[in-house]
Amino acid sequence: MNLLQSGGGLLSVSTLASDLGVSAETVRRELRLLEKEGAVTREHGGARLIAKAFEGPLMQRMEENAAAKQRIARAAAQFVHDGMILFIDAGTTSCFIAQQLVDYRSLTVITNSLQVATDLGGINDNRLFLAAGQMDYAYRAFSDHTAQQYISGFTPHLSILSVGAIEKTRGLMDFHPGEAAMSRIAYATSERVLLGADSTKFGRYGLIHTAPLSSVDILVTDAALDDDYAEAFQQAEITIA
Repeated sequence: MNLLQSGGGLLSVSTLASDLGVSAETVRRELRLLEKEGAVTREHGGARLIAKAFEGPLMQRMEENAAAKQRIARAAAQFVHDGMILFIDAGTTSCFIAQQLVDYRSLTVITNSLQVATDLGGINDNRLFLAAGQMDYAYRAFSDHTAQQYISGFTPHLSILSVGAIEKTRGLMDFHPGEAAMSRIAYATSERVLLGADSTKFGRYGLIHTAPLSSVDILVTDAALDDDYAEAFQQAEITIA
């Protein structure tokens, strides 16, 4: 269980067997028992932690590729300095980045995310502007028309955004209409946009187009880009975490 937690919630049988110094069959037997107890769910070749019910869908998503997102967050924080005006969206990678900013001072934080507001509000002389409206409990965020209108009035130095999917020809895409609209506003109003995206987002198709790849000023990801994507993001400052 400790290995699964430190590994972002998902590990293969072979990795667990190697780390624990036991056979793969021993690991499979123990995973079957843990699955009966409701602690894990077995997947092909491995197992995933089951998030606690009280944590909700946001925390479940934050467990996905958590190690990569934490590396991205540490690298992304280097683009922030004290006194900046930031918009931070409600995506999981953005939430990880916000956690890396708790020692910065005098930030003006604009967000639609309750998680980001909790992490950065009320500390270090920060100012916090939280969009309101109807809450989306799955995201712990506000992204309806009321929230969109509120966010559109700000002009951040830097917007820190997540993304649902990235495809060479179709650009940046998301799966949530409200969050896609928030991203469009950020691209339109910010001086610069930092996109945090782990490697699983590349080559995926999303539901709603948000922006072309050329709109990204800073791309922080966890793996080197292939030639096609490197060319597509040639205008951006690229950091591999």
